[in-house]
Amino acid sequence: MDSLIALLQHLIQIPSVNPDGDPGFSPQGELEMAKALTPFLQSLGMKVILEEVEKDRPNLIAKAPGREDRPRILLGPHLDTVGVSAMTIDPFKGSIANGKIYGRGASDTKGPMAAMLWALKTHAHRLADLPVAIDFVAFMGEESLQPGSRHFAKHHAKDYQFAIAGEPTSLEVVYCTKGCLWTTLSTKGKATHASQPHLGKNAISDLIKELSRLESEFGKQISQKNHPILGRPTLNIGTINGGTRPNIVPDHASAQIDIRTIPSLLETKSAFGLLESFFESSVTLSNTIESPPMETSLDNPWLQKLKEFFPEQIFTGAPWFSDAAHLANAGLASVCLGPGSIDQAHTADEFIRIRDLEAGADWFSAFIDKLI
Repeated sequence: MDSLIALLQHLIQIPSVNPDGDPGFSPQGELEMAKALTPFLQSLGMKVILEEVEKDRPNLIAKAPGREDRPRILLGPHLDTVGVSAMTIDPFKGSIANGKIYGRGASDTKGPMAAMLWALKTHAHRLADLPVAIDFVAFMGEESLQPGSRHFAKHHAKDYQFAIAGEPTSLEVVYCTKGCLWTTLSTKGKATHASQPHLGKNAISDLIKELSRLESEFGKQISQKNHPILGRPTLNIGTINGGTRPNIVPDHASAQIDIRTIPSLLETKSAFGLLESFFESSVTLSNTIESPPMETSLDNPWLQKLKEFFPEQIFTGAPWFSDAAHLANAGLASVCLGPGSIDQAHTADEFIRIRDLEAGADWFSAFIDKLI
């Protein structure tokens, strides 16, 4: 690509919708992204490995040229995007208007990816000789369950000192984020004719009682914890289902919930463990996915370097979770950083301002320059 803008447009024009998102898109979009990135990275002298995590869904690992015995850090955006069904613009055109580049992923996270790639291209002639090896790692599956970063953390985290996950943070260093628990609560009853409800057991009524208790008692319990940046944990009941017909006492009911966690909440148990202890056996928990909170110490040597390199740099937290949390949970000091705003992520007319994209490339270029 002959310009930063053209690079981002090219990335947007490669559909890489997460396979768990909208139907009708190729489940190999992440693979196509990885294949498109490979020659660009190889032209910088990097060794590219496509490490399959799930069938036809790889992580891309590009190793910096030069000595293998140097300390290693990584720049790590993700390959996938959310779905496009509600978009009001062409999601894959990469159109430009009013100083903005539009398209799915423009903000989350192909904009940060382009900024990282352009900075690496700018310094391609120096990558082999830097005292620190800078690898580029693009994760699959971030928008749903993060299997890519979970896999990478398990197998490679020990090889690195520091990671910058590419996310639209307005170039602020996000060093702490909330974790997340998704789980399904289920109750079972006994079906009978609605004219004789006393002969059955109403699963919906039981579930409503448990959900009320969840909000009033468990919600109060977790809200006792607080974090100076992230605030308090939160609880949301997102869906509820049950029964088959109005004239049948329902024998099943379920609800999906979302709990956002902070580090101090999980000092003795996971969020799932806390929930399991609270309900004991009154409900069944299933389809559970838990992502940890992240809090990289501000005293970490790499965060201290960032403060030294960029004295005016803002350090903050975020209520969302990302690949960085899984890396940090495996012992790899990690932060999120990139151009663009999270306010534009996943929107119907997703965009990134060109001036912000350029500022992002300048930031990563300055970061690499200061590693000498």
